[in-house]
Amino acid sequence: MPTYEHRGRRPVVHPTAYVAPTAVLCGDVQIGAESRILFGAVVSAEDGRVRIGSHCVVMENALVRGRSEHPVDIADNVLVGPHAHINGASVAEGCFLATGSSLFPGSVLAPNVEVRIHGVVHANTSVAEGSVVPIGWIAVGSPARILPPDRHDEIWSIQQGLDFPGTVYGVDRETTAADLMDQQSRWYGAHKNDQRIARHDA
Repeated sequence: MPTYEHRGRRPVVHPTAYVAPTAVLCGDVQIGAESRILFGAVVSAEDGRVRIGSHCVVMENALVRGRSEHPVDIADNVLVGPHAHINGASVAEGCFLATGSSLFPGSVLAPNVEVRIHGVVHANTSVAEGSVVPIGWIAVGSPARILPPDRHDEIWSIQQGLDFPGTVYGVDRETTAADLMDQQSRWYGAHKNDQRIARHDA
């Protein structure tokens, strides 16, 4: 498995966990007992930690990204489906995140939440225990309202107050694309200094 030291921090994998040979672990990542990180998954602690509890499964080609202001904390017994995107979120025990689901920075899932296929939990959104985000629907706000995608005006009326640009990028909504991408290019440029770790050191 490709494993990298990033910003001076190395992944730690419990001896009973399994990480597939084509999965990538990068930076301040911790994988708990009996958890499974499957083929093509990427677990990257950019400038903040990622903690994955015990008996979790991160399926093929999922992305889990931790940030300084919004680390990722995934509790025990959580399934992260194929092609899911977990970015700066807190996920409580027993949650089910289906194929292609997306959780944005500052989002918080209480225990036993289901985010079904291509469901979205927006930035700074809190989803109550046992809630279901149906296929393709959007959870937005705190406490969350769960709305179908065709209700864009209602979604936007809540979403605009959640400060997506400030939360995700640390900029205001008026920032130009050139300025934003200059910042993002420099931020991700820290990976140029990553060090690959021999498997027995991970």
